[in-house]
Amino acid sequence: MFTGIITDIGAIRAIEQRGDTRIEIDTSYDTHDIELGASIACSGPCLTVVEKGDGWFAIEASAETLSRTTVGDWQVGSKVNLERALRVGDELGGHIVSGHVDGIASIAETKDEGDSTRFVFEAPDELMPYIAEKGSIALDGVSLTVNEVGGNRFGVNIINHTKAHTTFGEKAVGARINLEIDTLARYVGRLVGRD
Repeated sequence: MFTGIITDIGAIRAIEQRGDTRIEIDTSYDTHDIELGASIACSGPCLTVVEKGDGWFAIEASAETLSRTTVGDWQVGSKVNLERALRVGDELGGHIVSGHVDGIASIAETKDEGDSTRFVFEAPDELMPYIAEKGSIALDGVSLTVNEVGGNRFGVNIINHTKAHTTFGEKAVGARINLEIDTLARYVGRLVGRD
């Protein structure tokens, strides 16, 4: 379980194709206190630490993860938003995020609004009923508030602090983004028969 508050921007240092894809990620986290088997949200998907060293950890991504997220797009040097799993007693500063990506959105447009930037995303049609104005959404693991919804698009405002402390400072129109709908919306949809 996560909150969508990013605590580090990592960088892909190695990718190796095996039975699954092994990926090493450079981090500023103190890796001595990361347990093997720990969960770390990496630009949205919750991934398991399988190896670690000073300033890096490795995860393995299955074919399912590669096909349903942007993990398959990563290359050596790609930047990723990192968040360690929530511990009992931690501040819940964003919203409850599971690390289970529901689909991939793409950045349709950006425009400056005051000191922040409005990002407009196109999302899969089947996910749009779960995205509500003033609701929560996780995009590349970042907890954000939806400002507008229309058709297959929705918009969020990203403040300068968020751009500086996540990968959104480097994102441009056309970029593919991991999207996780609000957990509550997922279960309400199930109860009312959307799934």
